Amino acid sequence: MTELWNWRIDQVRPVEVYPALADALGRVVMPLAVADPLRLPAYAVVCDVWQAPGEFATIVDCYGVPDGLPELPSIAALARLLGRNCLLRDDTLDDTRHLLVAPDGSIRPVHFDVRETDDGEVLSDRRLCTEADPRCRGWSRCHRSRWAPDSVNPALAAA
Repeated sequence: MTELWNWRIDQVRPVEVYPALADALGRVVMPLAVADPLRLPAYAVVCDVWQAPGEFATIVDCYGVPDGLPELPSIAALARLLGRNCLLRDDTLDDTRHLLVAPDGSIRPVHFDVRETDDGEVLSDRRLCTEADPRCRGWSRCHRSRWAPDSVNPALAAA
């Protein structure tokens, strides 16, 4: 088993996520609320899906993901199956910066305004991570990422 995957999806009801996630992962997906740890199949992935306020308000947490299952191709497949943009955190440790995964499998860095509330993080004001933005130039954390400003990685894995 490996780490927690935490993703966000643009405008989708949680009930639609579970079957699409099972297809994307090629695994049984068990909702956290009904998962019995003593009766879980070894290949099952436990997930929690809920709505939050703001942009990309559908939040997905996957627990106990098998080590051999790669995250980027999995989220790209989910985006394709749902026909929705998905988000995941990038590698900069900047809480405003995420990777936007489109239904065509392309990946690009974006920024949001992030506000903490009693209901969790609220994302708003999506903007591209680009050299045209002074906050993304030169010394910024954006340049320490494998996903440089203005980069678009086409069709990673929406197969």
